[in-house]
Amino acid sequence: MGDLLLRDVRPLGGASVDVLVRDGVIAAMGSGLPRVAGVLEEPGAGALLLPGLVESHTHLDKTLWGLPWYVNAVVGPRLADRIDNERRFRAGSGHDAAAQSLALARAFLAQGTTRLRTHVDIDTDAGLRHLEGVLRTRETLGDAMELQMVAFPQSGLIVRPGTAALLEEALRLGADVLGGLDPQAIDGERDASLDLLFAIAGRHGKPLDIHLHETGEEGAATLAGILDRVQSWGMQRRVVISHCFCLGDVDEAGRGRLLERMARLEVAIVTTGTASRPVPPLLACRAAGVRVAAGNDGIRDTWTPYGRPDMLERAMLLGLRNNLRRDDELALALETVTSAGAEVCGFADHGLAPGCRADLVLVQARNIQEAVVAHPERRLVVSRGRIVARQGSLISSATIAGSTTGA
Repeated sequence: MGDLLLRDVRPLGGASVDVLVRDGVIAAMGSGLPRVAGVLEEPGAGALLLPGLVESHTHLDKTLWGLPWYVNAVVGPRLADRIDNERRFRAGSGHDAAAQSLALARAFLAQGTTRLRTHVDIDTDAGLRHLEGVLRTRETLGDAMELQMVAFPQSGLIVRPGTAALLEEALRLGADVLGGLDPQAIDGERDASLDLLFAIAGRHGKPLDIHLHETGEEGAATLAGILDRVQSWGMQRRVVISHCFCLGDVDEAGRGRLLERMARLEVAIVTTGTASRPVPPLLACRAAGVRVAAGNDGIRDTWTPYGRPDMLERAMLLGLRNNLRRDDELALALETVTSAGAEVCGFADHGLAPGCRADLVLVQARNIQEAVVAHPERRLVVSRGRIVARQGSLISSATIAGSTTGA
């Protein structure tokens, strides 16, 4: 944590102010704040000030960021094909989740992401190896990035006996959230899979983040089953649905009923805004009162050659996918990677006000809309009051040293 006086910056495009940071927290904001002895002063030169960016759904443990190009020549089109291929590749190549998660997390930090939720594969082949690697990354970056881990059964839960016990051990070792995956499409037993998942979460007092790739009426039935259990287990505001593709391809009346229940039970959505699948319509979700955050999903791994650790770019892609054109709509896209992301993931004290954690990002843009559309270089990144990056590159230190260049 550090003390800092940031001069002449425009919070979210407003009037120019100075920002005083004490002990890693915003202490004061105003025009012409007095000089403070012993406090580092940093000129902002009228740049746009954003709060620290939030990545709500990625997979740090899977990435090939910075490694030679992965040649994808034989992987089939089904979800199961990609899961099986990845499991074989990681086992055969000795893929190092510790080194790779650290490389990608550093790259995120250099682009202004100071808080991040990552899903980490737990299965009966790899056991807890990937989790242990990401735990090391969290320890290494603890002073610079708040990192949540989701214990994620990527290969299925019921379909792979022994996975449930591994998930429980992952939660005991430090995973923050319990993950789930397609209880009907992957496990083939919707009710049994969901009952087991909620029981584990209940025993450990952990929130849930469930991947729901299932589409159409199949996905809608699973979503309804999740909502039934949120109500019966009293887990309001503690369940997130990632992807939730079914909301993009059910009929409007059915979607409306599901959104109404989600809003009432305070179940949130995390979306990537992918161009390849149906997606939850952002404006309809927001109009119904459903919180929506954004994430990149996998970045440069065996599943996909695409992706960059840049949450402003992700906000732009989400805006493009949802046909957001007006300035007020683009502001909603930014919220998915700032305030909404923090709220959905439960990251406390996020924002640009006295008392908030001093996670700050400076960019050269006229307003937040230009920042989303152009996603310009990050001039300065501050985490917990300490400058950690300039001009898109990390500042070398004991906790964040190392290359941030990508493949």
